[in-house]
Amino acid sequence: MTLQPHKIMLVDGMSLLFRGYYALVNRGPMYAKNGYPTNAIYGFMQYFFDAIGTFAPTHIICCWDMGAKTFRNEKFPDYKANRGEAPDDLLPQFELVKEMVEALGVRNIGVPGYEADDVIGSLSRTFAKEAQIIILTGDHDALQLIEENVHVAIMKKGLSNYKVYTLDVLHAEKGLSPIQMIDVKGLMGDASDNYPGVKGIGEKTAIKLITEYETIENLLANVDKLTPALRKKITENIDMLHLSRELATIACDVQHEMTLDGCAWCIDMEHAHQKFAEYEIHRLLNRLVEYTDTAR
Repeated sequence: MTLQPHKIMLVDGMSLLFRGYYALVNRGPMYAKNGYPTNAIYGFMQYFFDAIGTFAPTHIICCWDMGAKTFRNEKFPDYKANRGEAPDDLLPQFELVKEMVEALGVRNIGVPGYEADDVIGSLSRTFAKEAQIIILTGDHDALQLIEENVHVAIMKKGLSNYKVYTLDVLHAEKGLSPIQMIDVKGLMGDASDNYPGVKGIGEKTAIKLITEYETIENLLANVDKLTPALRKKITENIDMLHLSRELATIACDVQHEMTLDGCAWCIDMEHAHQKFAEYEIHRLLNRLVEYTDTAR
């Protein structure tokens, strides 16, 4: 692999925020003196600073969902319709965490009508030729974005616990290429995103079929070779198979104005300290100082 002088960490902000919230939820509520809840932000920053220390990025961009509806809801109105409301004490932290991220000198980005995954995919395509990309997320959907110079760090339970996927790691674990991950999702669907794929086909069967036939198109061209039960499942759900594959595909052509220079990371520690002190979590910055030499 060609070594690049820059390393961009693309952060799935909502994934980090929810992970941070639920990591601390059993400790009870945390509130600053100004009345704002801060437990999710505190947890977010713990994971965020740990990732900075682990991956040592030169550039950072934090990507966010923008509202509940995206172009996928236009294709399939029930997309993510099974998601409940966020906890009351988490809601006000959605916007506040972005302010805290900005105070660290990190750019936030979100594009209406798209999910954070789509923005991440588009940014990775933009910068992969001039920088090493590390995608920080808890969402395995991002595995379809892996390239020679684009790696995906899946966060596991606890701090400093990542599974970093490269092309070789993905193939060794699943026997698949990144683009084949989309076809697998088309077959098996995604319960968390509320689209069904082919009813009766789970992950194990989906991987087996794509491993053998390589693509959905080749699978359908050879559907007569399948067992009668499997053939019936696929032919009766052919429209949903194609739709599920569309829903699973991360859009990598989202328009944005981000530049490499615009996302270089350099902290004004005094400014960051003032903002973090406002919400009484400034002691967290001591951990960041241990991780980086970019503070000034």
